[in-house]
Amino acid sequence: MTAIIDYGVGNLFSLSSSLRSLGETVVITSDTELLHKADRVILPGVGAFGDAALKLQTGGMDKAVKDLASSGVPLLGICLGMQLLFEKSLEFGEHTGLGIIPGTVRPLEGAVPKDYKIPHIGWNSLEFKKDSALFKYIKNGDHVYFVHSFYADECAPYVTAVCEYGCKVTASVENGNVFGCQFHPEKSGKVGLAILKAFTETERSR
Repeated sequence: MTAIIDYGVGNLFSLSSSLRSLGETVVITSDTELLHKADRVILPGVGAFGDAALKLQTGGMDKAVKDLASSGVPLLGICLGMQLLFEKSLEFGEHTGLGIIPGTVRPLEGAVPKDYKIPHIGWNSLEFKKDSALFKYIKNGDHVYFVHSFYADECAPYVTAVCEYGCKVTASVENGNVFGCQFHPEKSGKVGLAILKAFTETERSR
């Protein structure tokens, strides 16, 4: 069973629909006990980092996510959910993240050339930097769908793929049983479904 964390931020319907199309049993929940019973957990997210971090803290979900990660449960952060895995974000001020993966979330503005549109919206190809369990059914150069104005930086040891957008932008990360995708696999067609399928086959680390 895969649990999707419901903390008031995220595109839950399309994500759950994609997983169910793969034959996966899915539950959308804010119940921490149920999360701990899941085989794997997804942290979705859209919107502003500060607001999302506050919602996680208010419901005590921040501690639950950290506990899940430390217990070896496969955890996947998607888009803002991936950014929340890092130590901090500089989105409209400075905000503290979950600190599960070392790194800082920074604005694309100033990092990409001035003639590049922000947000970065649309399809872009993945350039693999290292092997990842998420890539078992896809190939280097496959395209996925992005929508974001901020990116993960200072996290090179954990980067599994980048994309080219005037500079190399972190596309995915991995730290043991914790995975992150800056792109939206649930909006990335067959490639995205293949990534989600690979995630549903990950197992708790011992």
